[in-house]
Order: sequence, then structure tokens, then C-alpha cells
Amino acid sequence: MPDARPATEADAPALAELHVSSFANGWTEEAIRQLLASPGTFGFCAENGFVLARVAAGEAEILTIAVRPSARRAGLGRRLVTAAAEQAARKGAQAMFLEVVTANAPARGLYEGLGFAEVGRRKAYFDGQDALVLKAGLPLCPPRLGIAAETD
Repeated sequence: MPDARPATEADAPALAELHVSSFANGWTEEAIRQLLASPGTFGFCAENGFVLARVAAGEAEILTIAVRPSARRAGLGRRLVTAAAEQAARKGAQAMFLEVVTANAPARGLYEGLGFAEVGRRKAYFDGQDALVLKAGLPLCPPRLGIAAETD
């Protein structure tokens, strides 16, 4: 991913600022620093976004992804999720999970376009809003859109 690099604990101040710009209850610098120091946790960051994920027991989870509001809808989120999924697969994960607010149609479209499917729901998970639990096998296998099935 040309515009992103592995995140380090030294990136925590910038990542916290980005998280606060993206979410009503953004994470603190210390929370991000502690996550990056946790076993199995990794991240990728770019000027306008980042993703944090972790791998344990053959499964991966996206802990958070934040893209600055002014930089959304330009493909950065997709590149960050893809980078996290590729790293998780290299670390031995066979599946990746994440939660997304049910009302966040753009994010849901991003994840579905990458091959994630609903496997559960969490009531009042994000600031009182319901969330979907999504799962994708690794490596990611996005559905082929717009390709008609051939018939003989």
C-alpha cells in the first residue's frame, strides 16, 4: 500500500487526533499506544486514516478504522482494510471480523464489497446504536460485481 505504512506507538498522538475527528467518542493517545503495544496487535497509517487490528488463535479483528471525514469516499478505507487483512493472513489468521453501526451505509458497502458478510448483531454497541458483526475469510475474496454468469 503506497500511501500507508505500519503504525508504531510513536504515531499514537496523530492517530488519536484522527480518531477524534472521525468518531464522537474518539480514543485517547494512551488507549491507542496501549493497543499497539499489545501482543498480536498491528496497524497501518496514512496521512488521512489508519486501521488497528489484532490476530489471535487463527482469527483477526479490526479494532478500529478511521478516515478523516474530508478524505472519505476516495478509496483509503478500502486500502487500509485490505492491508490489515493481508497482514492478518501473513500472521496466520484464516478469518477477519469487525463491527459496524447498522446505520453506516457507506462503511457497510465498503465491507460488503470486500467480501464481509453479517454473522451477528450487537444491540446498543456503539454509543447506543446497534452494530452488525461481519466476517470475511482470509485472504479476502471480494464478490465479482457486474459479471454475468456464462451459460452454454
